[in-house]
Amino acid sequence: VQLVESGGGLVQSGGSLRLSCAASGRTFSGNGLGWFRQAPGKEREFVAAFSWSGGRTYYGDSVKGRFTILRDNAKSTVYLQMTDLKPEDAAVYYCAFTPYDLHPTRYSRPDSYDYWGQGTQVTVSS
Repeated sequence: VQLVESGGGLVQSGGSLRLSCAASGRTFSGNGLGWFRQAPGKEREFVAAFSWSGGRTYYGDSVKGRFTILRDNAKSTVYLQMTDLKPEDAAVYYCAFTPYDLHPTRYSRPDSYDYWGQGTQVTVSS
């Protein structure tokens, strides 16, 4: 499985961006897809995840109500719609994929995922 993120860039505080994660090599159906982010000097942070088998979405506390994870099965692409961006949202954003069904408590853990994209930079100016 190859994952390629795109859509990052520079945005003003309060603005919006939509990140994309395109997959090749395997369909997403029946598996889990997560978004994480990592700012300089900080640990990788859970942002959002989607479970195809359970049809559930999960969000990190810091992005609830502002970010939405969306998917397009036909295009094997998952999106992260980000609104009301804040300077603290600035980071490299990664998408990750697991071929396994996870317990709900594991979607937020980076070590639950087997495949990762290269990341896309999001910068938010104040």
